[in-house]
Amino acid sequence: MIAAIFSKGSFVRGAALFVSGWLAVAAAWALDAHTTDPGPAGWPPHPAAVGSRWMAVTANKYATDTAAEILAMGGSAVDAAIAAQLVLGLVEPQSSGIGGGAFLLHWDAAKKKLIAFDGRETAPAAARAERFSSSDGMPLPFQDVVATGKAVGVPGVVAMLAQAHGKYGYLRWEQLFAPALRLADNGFVISPRLHGLLQADKHLRDKPVARAFFFNADGEPKPAGEVLRNPEYAKTLQAIAAEGPRALYRGPLAARIVATVRENGGDMVETDLAHYRPREREAVCNRYRAWNVCSMPPPSSGGITLLQILGMVERAKPPAAPLDVDAVHVFSEAGRLAFADRARYLADPDFVAVPQAALLAPDYLDRRARLIKPDESMGKAEAGDLPQRQAFADDGSPELPSTSHLSIVDAEGNAVAMTSSVEDAFGSRIMVGGFMLNNQLTDFSFSPTEGGKPAANRVEPGKRPLSSMAPTMVFDADGRLVAVTGSPGGPRIINFVARNVLGVLEWNMPVEQVLAQPHVGSRNGPTEVERIAGTDDLVQNLVLLGHKVSVVDMNSGLHVIVREGDHWRGAADPRREGTARGN
Repeated sequence: MIAAIFSKGSFVRGAALFVSGWLAVAAAWALDAHTTDPGPAGWPPHPAAVGSRWMAVTANKYATDTAAEILAMGGSAVDAAIAAQLVLGLVEPQSSGIGGGAFLLHWDAAKKKLIAFDGRETAPAAARAERFSSSDGMPLPFQDVVATGKAVGVPGVVAMLAQAHGKYGYLRWEQLFAPALRLADNGFVISPRLHGLLQADKHLRDKPVARAFFFNADGEPKPAGEVLRNPEYAKTLQAIAAEGPRALYRGPLAARIVATVRENGGDMVETDLAHYRPREREAVCNRYRAWNVCSMPPPSSGGITLLQILGMVERAKPPAAPLDVDAVHVFSEAGRLAFADRARYLADPDFVAVPQAALLAPDYLDRRARLIKPDESMGKAEAGDLPQRQAFADDGSPELPSTSHLSIVDAEGNAVAMTSSVEDAFGSRIMVGGFMLNNQLTDFSFSPTEGGKPAANRVEPGKRPLSSMAPTMVFDADGRLVAVTGSPGGPRIINFVARNVLGVLEWNMPVEQVLAQPHVGSRNGPTEVERIAGTDDLVQNLVLLGHKVSVVDMNSGLHVIVREGDHWRGAADPRREGTARGN
């Protein structure tokens, strides 16, 4: 069967000219191409960093420099992650912050222990399944609810970071706030990326606090290069530094958060904040050839779906070349199957019995992989046959990609992979205390039932919405950490990280070149190919295999650390403004 796939590729490449006319019509899919021509290999790579002691890779130079400052002081990977996240909430408010949530994977090198920390937001006690339905039971348009208090979940990142610090912090809690406090007081330079997102946003100008902070009197966003100060954020950080997470979850700031959410149509109350608790969970792991790949368990779908894709790809044994049509075909088909299972079975495990072991069982992955045809796309995949199959309807949530990821290894070999988010760009656009509140509740299914069956990811009081965040670590056969990775990107995170893991393990190229390769994959819809130079032949060949191809921008933000002998090599995704630093 596999030999048939390989030989098919030769025929496909020779026959590609027959679809050139069809592709001319399909060019209407795309907007203008990227202005920087990356050449046939993909994007121009960002410079990698090499270090023998520690390594930090984050989404913004301010945050990377902060992590490096903490690590140089003898701080742990958790210390550096906390300090960097506090800075990201200031300089990258569109992506993450203390008004949102996060998932953190921590590796304790001395104890050889991996823990998953769940700081996902929760629905308020007043939330009901029909939260995002109209009076006639139809799902409301996403844009009608995203910038309202109904979309705001109880923030989880501060409580989760405090929990992780209690176990793995070396420096004092208040020390970790100093870099973000300096920047908030003295100001940071608005980046072109932040300016562009402010310019494009449809809701921020309608929010008086955010408008006054980000925009000039004429309604134009403050320009790139301008220094922006945030004294309100500094006051908030001072309170949390002095009092711990209590300052956010109880008292005057909590009351302000609740009042602001309710003014914007929400139903959060102060007890929702006071009752929030982060969770420690067991990381989800599975073998890929000689390696052990570990990621985030539910309520994130990222880990299970990632591991399903890798398991099916391994069974199909595709060739190890980034743009080989046969490899892309198998990867995309595996994605269809895994995302079909994701939509049916995955949700908050405190509310739904997630069949985690069954979804990753070798015999189940064998059966699913056999559904991948060597020379034809299956189109839309169906969920696999498990006992829970008849219990739930498929998910229908419009998860969006405004998220951030950081990867850190400290001098003792401890590591953090953390993905944090406010969901949509600038979250709910509701600003309080100098930070943005999330809109994570729109990650719940907008259709609570379908065909008389409840959606596993329906809204329920206190429930955590399903996520795709996939902070991931890879270990060799001897149990040594060999890679730390993760990405923003909404549900595309799963394909971004799965392909990144394959690239690191299979492609035999420096990690910064792996990150520069074009993205591909399927979420059980069209096969998505990144709009980038060097993919025309791939698109043509996929069409001949029956794929419905969508050529789109894929704004990942992969931040990766890999082991090279006795050194660490770190690299940031060239699609964003991240940097890497090591020592």
